[in-house]
Amino acid sequence: MKYVEVALKRPFPIGSVSFRKGPGGGKELAYITARDVMQRLDEVLLIDGWQDEYDYVGGRMICKLSCRIDGKWITKSDGADDTSIEGAKGGISDSFKRAAVKYGIFRYGYHPLAFNGRVPADWATPEGYDKLMAERNNKNISEWRKEYENALKKQG
Repeated sequence: MKYVEVALKRPFPIGSVSFRKGPGGGKELAYITARDVMQRLDEVLLIDGWQDEYDYVGGRMICKLSCRIDGKWITKSDGADDTSIEGAKGGISDSFKRAAVKYGIFRYGYHPLAFNGRVPADWATPEGYDKLMAERNNKNISEWRKEYENALKKQG
């Protein structure tokens, strides 16, 4: 796995994750804000390494999220309806977050075992994820973090 992919997929600190009741008041659903996604993209790809564009198609807001990875622009799209809480603004934010999931950003949040209520699984925390990546790369955690951070500096 490339370091950029690892960085995009890295879990967010639990303080950045919010929760709401699912449909019918059921299971707690974890979510992040569009600002969290923007921050992640800025940190990993820098401010000139990504861009977004929106179209309204068939009653849905479509976000085209383009990221420059290894010098190439890659675009992934997804859509969302306007929300009952924030209308069109909610549709824009939701389509942006959904497009970001296609790059791995907060994809873990949709895994059924990522959270037990509001408590994240170990692998769904930044520290647990780093530990898992270090093990997969046969390194100790300090070696892994140093190699990872150096690789990201080269990306930017």
